[in-house]
Amino acid sequence: MIQPESVAYASGSLKTFRLGNLTLASRYFLSPLAGYTNMPFRVAVREIGGLGMATTELVSTRALLLGSIKTNSFIETCAADKPLAVQIYGADAREMAEAAQWLENYGADVIDINMGCPVNKVVKNGGGSAMMCNVGSTTALVRTIVEAVRIPVTVKMRLGWDEQTLTAPRLAREFEQAGVAAVMIHGRTREQGFSGRVNLDGIRSVVEAVDKMPIIGNGDVRSIADAERMFEVTGCAGVAIGRGALLNPWIFAQLCSWECHGHLGAIPTYDQRLDFMARHYGLLLEQRGERHASLTFRKCGGWYNKVLKPGKELHQRMMTLDTVVEFDALVATLRVKGPPPHWKAGEMPEIAVPKGPISHW
Repeated sequence: MIQPESVAYASGSLKTFRLGNLTLASRYFLSPLAGYTNMPFRVAVREIGGLGMATTELVSTRALLLGSIKTNSFIETCAADKPLAVQIYGADAREMAEAAQWLENYGADVIDINMGCPVNKVVKNGGGSAMMCNVGSTTALVRTIVEAVRIPVTVKMRLGWDEQTLTAPRLAREFEQAGVAAVMIHGRTREQGFSGRVNLDGIRSVVEAVDKMPIIGNGDVRSIADAERMFEVTGCAGVAIGRGALLNPWIFAQLCSWECHGHLGAIPTYDQRLDFMARHYGLLLEQRGERHASLTFRKCGGWYNKVLKPGKELHQRMMTLDTVVEFDALVATLRVKGPPPHWKAGEMPEIAVPKGPISHW
């Protein structure tokens, strides 16, 4: 992570973010990541500070209306988890509008429509990134959802299906006319998946295509310097962070410190990293008990390992965790052992993303 003296002074005061009838405390967003950005993780990040809004992982509108237990678990929330957007996907306008109304009654603050997911099981039925291929029908679908609810509706999308069909600027213009409150742009095409670098000029083209609707930039933001470059190159109104927040949940608070004071503020120590991990597990435990907490935590073991670097034996214990007793013993061992040689507070390793042909995801 860059040091405070290398960060340019931003504004001197924290900018709020207007989203329809909502005023968010900051212009920084936690992006949805399936399997990771669940309620316990969101609450733990919110407790650090700096987060403007979080979004659930994507949920199928059809499964939601059918009362799927698994889908209902994706939208589980609490009073500390506000403001919250629920991200939906589907391809049927009536069905999606009905689901949006259900979510409004459930207590969602924002409905977010997913048009960015590249995974085959989503796009093969016309959802996710596939919606970017037909501007007319997609705009009509979005308008139906906007008119069905009183809460703000946002859209998350990519630049287009591939380099030959960069439809995001045109879609953004149409969505603004349809009453969408904001658009979040991941600066890659569906064909790219997560490969290559994010196209900041592509995001800028979306910003320039609209009149007043705020555009939120997304992709490859893992440091203050990355966020600063996103703002400067694209002119976006806000920044959304996904994988970067998995490795550094303090990034939102650091961004707010940068905006207000021109520096990062405190960089978390090794013990503070352990405190966050313990809080995360504790919230998983409160949510649904020991078995659920341990199994869910195993998914996160890889990125805790990347940051803490505990060694092969302790990493294996993370990945096979079964009980609270085992977790407490693991944390106690890490506290006594302390950081490994050459460990640096704030260091940001890479995190793995899906590989292989996009059609096989």
